[in-house]
Amino acid sequence: MQIQDQLGRTIELKNTPKRIISLVPSQTELLVDLGLQDSIVGITHYCVHPASLKELKTSVGGTKKVNFRKVKDLEPDIILCNKEENTREMVKELEKIAPVHVSDVATLDDAYHLMLDYGIIFSCSPLASTMVNSLKKKSENLKELVANSPEKNVAYFIWNKPLMVAGQGTFINEMLKLNRFHNVFDVERYPETDLEDLKNKDIDICLLSSEPFPFSEEHKALFKNVAREVKIVDGEYFSWYGSRLLEAMDYFKQFHS
Repeated sequence: MQIQDQLGRTIELKNTPKRIISLVPSQTELLVDLGLQDSIVGITHYCVHPASLKELKTSVGGTKKVNFRKVKDLEPDIILCNKEENTREMVKELEKIAPVHVSDVATLDDAYHLMLDYGIIFSCSPLASTMVNSLKKKSENLKELVANSPEKNVAYFIWNKPLMVAGQGTFINEMLKLNRFHNVFDVERYPETDLEDLKNKDIDICLLSSEPFPFSEEHKALFKNVAREVKIVDGEYFSWYGSRLLEAMDYFKQFHS
């Protein structure tokens, strides 16, 4: 079977993969929700959903650095990566061990395609299609809910010292747009900023993410003079593009009640 990943790379698979290594937390959770937990043999330290998985599966390292010997010893049929989460150098080394599928998700449509692609790759298309259809309905319901809401200027923070925000071209930005939040940062990816710059942005809400930097209530005071409101938000719902999106659509409703 020949398939293409989301970078347009052609991958050759002899059969439906039965031994999977996933190096992306959101994709690991997606596999489990597609009924593929028994086929997962390797994960990262950051694959925390479901919580029981780290006790059952072998951790091969992080998302930026893995133990290639451990990966090889697990004899995977396929290794799942992501353009943003994993490095190009990692992918090249991993390709010496097994076929590598690389996702590239910046929009909801990208997420849908990934789910459907996994359905084909892992012979679970009916469940993948059901998941996509459910997610489409939930996202349409959210769009209807927010349609008449006034657009608000927001800045979404992912890191402290230095302050870093999510910019354009990110999946986070896609989730902001879905909520009728206007991202005040119109530059690509993850720019750095500072408090003086923020004061000139006319920000309605500063959204402080729980990941990758764990912003908490104590950090709110830092932003009190740069925005009319500061909120701590669950970063997984804004940045995880797998099956967690089903919960995310319900989570987002709180911003519009």
